[in-house]
Amino acid sequence: MGLFGGKDWNVIAVIFERRDLYQISGQRVKGKAAEKARDGAKGHARTVYWAVFDQKGSYLEGGIGVGGNNVPTEVLKKLGTELAKNRTVLDVLRALETKGSTNLAKPLVWNGYPPRQMHGQN
Repeated sequence: MGLFGGKDWNVIAVIFERRDLYQISGQRVKGKAAEKARDGAKGHARTVYWAVFDQKGSYLEGGIGVGGNNVPTEVLKKLGTELAKNRTVLDVLRALETKGSTNLAKPLVWNGYPPRQMHGQN
């Protein structure tokens, strides 16, 4: 919550770029724009996971995005449990919290990407 009870959120979207690369897109937003940003992150065609944090870094809400069908279920589960502790996410949140930026995107550094498929497999 902001100074007078309004929303002051950091909205994170994990965007699918390719099988072995997701991007963390972060946005600091306030008031009614906060809900709009959250809903935009949820509904983006390539968002595999989204989350909302307050300015103290506390996780408020999150879930699988519309693009979650691009990622195996076990990868989504792992991402959901590790997102709030991931170094890339924490770096983005820190930049947003300190007002170093209101929008920021970085490649997700993470050991949970799906393994490479062997030749001849789909």
